[in-house]
Amino acid sequence: MAGKKTSRAWMREHVSDPFVKLATRQGLRSRAVFKLEEINARDKLISAGMCVVDLGAAPGGWSQLAAPLVGAGGKVVALDILNMEAIPNVDFIRGDFSEDAVLKRLEQALDGRAVDLVLSDMAPNMSGVRSTDQARWAHLSELAVEFARTHLNPGGTLLVKCFQGAGADDLRREIGALFDSVVVRKPKASRDRSREFFLLAKGLTDEARQRAQPGETV
Repeated sequence: MAGKKTSRAWMREHVSDPFVKLATRQGLRSRAVFKLEEINARDKLISAGMCVVDLGAAPGGWSQLAAPLVGAGGKVVALDILNMEAIPNVDFIRGDFSEDAVLKRLEQALDGRAVDLVLSDMAPNMSGVRSTDQARWAHLSELAVEFARTHLNPGGTLLVKCFQGAGADDLRREIGALFDSVVVRKPKASRDRSREFFLLAKGLTDEARQRAQPGETV
């Protein structure tokens, strides 16, 4: 009974959410697009000609925003374990990012092109057990950071979703050792009660990029 009440409460909140309504009116894939839109307007992440990787992309809101911004000379590669309907000028890969075979497909889709921006909106399936969910999130975030370290151009940018709790401070310190700057962003479209926030890291250092393991290529 409690689970049904929680589900009904979430649905009421969702359908009354102004960002959900706005996304529907504008024909956008999800309310999440407004999170990236706000951060991009403030921090100028995406520009024409860039190569962008969108991790945890489904249903495609972030790729939907990024594709026209990078333009014909740019590239957007999106990945998710869930299916995603096609978006013009976006290469989509369906698979589990933690699997080596899926990562290899992602690298092939890049076709030797170095990445300018890694976006990670990845989040685990929530179990309801906070310690378990936090550990799952930390694992996904570590994977995103490692991918950024080994595939970003020197000077490249990472935007990764985080959750307040165990491991968040450690992740920020880890990212801070790899990039010139790291700041916290909590866009308006992130619900106030949500523990979600984003770490924005700019300027992957030459030293961090050069520490990539032998055999890893951009």
